[in-house]
Amino acid sequence: MSSIITISGLCKRYKSGQKALDDVNLDIHRGEIFALLGPNGAGKTTLISIVCGIVNPSEGEIKVNDFDILKEFRQARKQIGLVPQELALSIFETVWATVSFSRGLFGKPRDDDWIEKILRDLSLWDKKDQKIRALSGGMKRRVLIAKALAHQPKVLFLDEPTAGVDVELRQDMWRMIRGLRDSGVTIILTTHYIDEAEEMADRIGVINKGKIILVDDKAALMSKLGKKQLTVHLASPLAELPATLKSYDLALNEDGSQLVYSFNSLDQDNKIPALLKLLSEQGIEIRDLNTSQTSLEEIFVNLVGDKK
Repeated sequence: MSSIITISGLCKRYKSGQKALDDVNLDIHRGEIFALLGPNGAGKTTLISIVCGIVNPSEGEIKVNDFDILKEFRQARKQIGLVPQELALSIFETVWATVSFSRGLFGKPRDDDWIEKILRDLSLWDKKDQKIRALSGGMKRRVLIAKALAHQPKVLFLDEPTAGVDVELRQDMWRMIRGLRDSGVTIILTTHYIDEAEEMADRIGVINKGKIILVDDKAALMSKLGKKQLTVHLASPLAELPATLKSYDLALNEDGSQLVYSFNSLDQDNKIPALLKLLSEQGIEIRDLNTSQTSLEEIFVNLVGDKK
């Protein structure tokens, strides 16, 4: 799969000596939703700011759609739309004027049809003549997205896109972001909501202390690092774990009503059939079975915790 963003050997050092980014190498694929996760101060916003031309790198090379962000700044910047976390809007302008003006900033000719399409897609069309100050926080965030899309970028950066947004609006925005991806726009988002990344991302990158510590497909990441558990609900409680079962990775809960078997999701020889057969041979009657898998949030906490 071809890359639309290529980052090689990226470092950012401040005069104080602080190193915000340390030898970051990263490829973002065309047409994907890429979630960048990390704790506060990990370097997420610094990385986005450098790619978008807001902050200068100390070392390294970045190309956006084959344009070097330093040597071909104007062409590179035209490829990018940025939705910042802060609601930075002129509150006395109308929605239409705000979005149209943003298109002009990139030297794009007037295109009322395109602006109308964006506003309709973002459920802003009926508010096009309203001033920004009259909008709710969620609607203002939609206006920020419309501004970022006004010049028809190939790449859209979303920095905490649903921060402070209610659950219903978050769901609407997730659907909208998927629609943008389906139209060919590459989406890079940072988020503190792990369920957002789990719900939407095609690939996930984890950054901590300025270093990229992992990049993988979401499904592969959860498969490799996520443990699965089989919970066996017993018809009659056990006082203790029988000696014949102690060779298995089993845990008996406090009231003896459940057995929990942990296994690796990639392990083809997880011994479940043999375990169930042995339970039957021991006369241990099963009332129900269910499986669960480690969540992305648990994987993320473990990854970051390991790097502290």
